[in-house]
Amino acid sequence: MDGDNSLSPNPVADELAIRNLIARLSLNADMGSVEEYLASFASDAVWNLPGNASHGIDEIRAGLLNRRASGAVGPGTNGRHMVSSIDVVMDGDRATARSYFQFVTNTNTAPVLALVGAYADEFVRTAAGWRLQRRDITFG
Repeated sequence: MDGDNSLSPNPVADELAIRNLIARLSLNADMGSVEEYLASFASDAVWNLPGNASHGIDEIRAGLLNRRASGAVGPGTNGRHMVSSIDVVMDGDRATARSYFQFVTNTNTAPVLALVGAYADEFVRTAAGWRLQRRDITFG
């Protein structure tokens, strides 16, 4: 992708929508419903957690339900995903973004930095708006 924004009718609004989608994914992972979280994904999305890739909405849902059942993430777990250093590149009806994340646990008592890593994301414009097409997660 060369970053040519001329294909989009409003590249600034599109970039803002992508940034908001990245934020919404983190917020809904921590405190949203399963359906709110899944609404951010394209139906054929890939969520590539090291050693545990999920392909399509059904596998992404199953992985989320497993993580929530284990108490790793979700409402009531007192964990927070924080995303920063977001670099978005628009390319018409597609976009990519790279960002860093921190995952903090015990936010209600004595916060602990549990994970740091990076996201490499791909987004696609759908009839319902921008959706996450692929997320590759690296730790460290």
